Amino acid sequence: MSARRTEQPSSVSPGRPGSAIFPTNPLGEQHEGIATGRDVEWEPLVDFRRMDVSENTIHGAIAWAHGDEIIHSFGGNVLVYGRSMMKPLMMKPFTEALDGELDWTQKAIACSSHNGDTEHVAAAQSLLSESEWGLMQCPLDVPLIQFGRQVRRPRRWFHTCSGEHAAILKAMRVLGMNRAGYTLPSSPWFPMYLDTLREYMHKPDWQPLRVAKDGCGFPTVSNTVDELAVMFAGLATHRDKDWIWEAMNRHPDLIGGFNRLDSTCLKAGDGKLIAKEGADGLMGLAIDHPDWPKGLGIVIKIAHGWNSQATWYVARAVLGVLGIQLRNPYPLHRQKAFIVPGIVPEQYQSALEEVVTWDEWDPDRDRFTLDWKKYTAASTRPNPFSNEGLEG
Repeated sequence: MSARRTEQPSSVSPGRPGSAIFPTNPLGEQHEGIATGRDVEWEPLVDFRRMDVSENTIHGAIAWAHGDEIIHSFGGNVLVYGRSMMKPLMMKPFTEALDGELDWTQKAIACSSHNGDTEHVAAAQSLLSESEWGLMQCPLDVPLIQFGRQVRRPRRWFHTCSGEHAAILKAMRVLGMNRAGYTLPSSPWFPMYLDTLREYMHKPDWQPLRVAKDGCGFPTVSNTVDELAVMFAGLATHRDKDWIWEAMNRHPDLIGGFNRLDSTCLKAGDGKLIAKEGADGLMGLAIDHPDWPKGLGIVIKIAHGWNSQATWYVARAVLGVLGIQLRNPYPLHRQKAFIVPGIVPEQYQSALEEVVTWDEWDPDRDRFTLDWKKYTAASTRPNPFSNEGLEG
């Protein structure tokens, strides 16, 4: 059996379909500007401990930008894909065309990665006429967060990116663009998006090292964490140039949904920030803050991928030192979270000590209520009745 198996050609052997794009080895090939394997730099961001002992350490990278200047970078300037965190920027090329076409709920759902709840689906569907629904090319999906047994069949409208797809299709119609193949980087809107990124990075000659296919089928572009932070600072700087900032703040629950981090940050910010999650561990914050008049951008990237609770603790910490009170996430089961000081610039590290990662009502469940040494000593006495006042 084993001999017969080795005689079978690999599906990616030289000359076979797909062999030209498949990696040549599992360690990763060398490409200029792209780290491989253990070359990627990460730092601990938050530590989950059980009675003082580290049990789970979450690594990642974080960058703070003021205007076009990086004021703090921790965890390495890692190259990543912006994924859905980039939706406020992806909609920038279409803001003028859609301004008079959409109401505020439609504008908000265009920037969303929603849960697929009823209000999300209704807002996304309202962007297109029923005769256009067949143009939608986002994948079939079920709601992202649900209660009880799943009894609904997968639909494109349940997909977390359906609002963005519908909005771009509508904008392309308004602009007179050919909508065939609208998810491909060859579509006429994609060069407009790259120009937006160049503008917000302040790099007119920038070219992405890689353009890949996102989970929803749209192109996603590779950027460093520092570049992403600079672009989010630009979202704060240019918050009054179009409707994106206002739409996201008017309808924060359309951006993510129930118990989603970006929706909760938007509500905590009370109009002073926009927040956007991205798949595989991304969180972007654009903040209007008096200490940073050129706009403050903060981007968090979790190394191992999406971890809502860990990202929530980091977001609470960075917003807390800026005076924005984000609630704690639901408590850990039998651990407590401890923040690594390096996630904030040095001038905020004393303030970081005041942002506690647990609430007074959280049960202290990571320890026994008895002193185990005394209990063990009592249970191993020669006379087990000596503590009951009996004669030995």
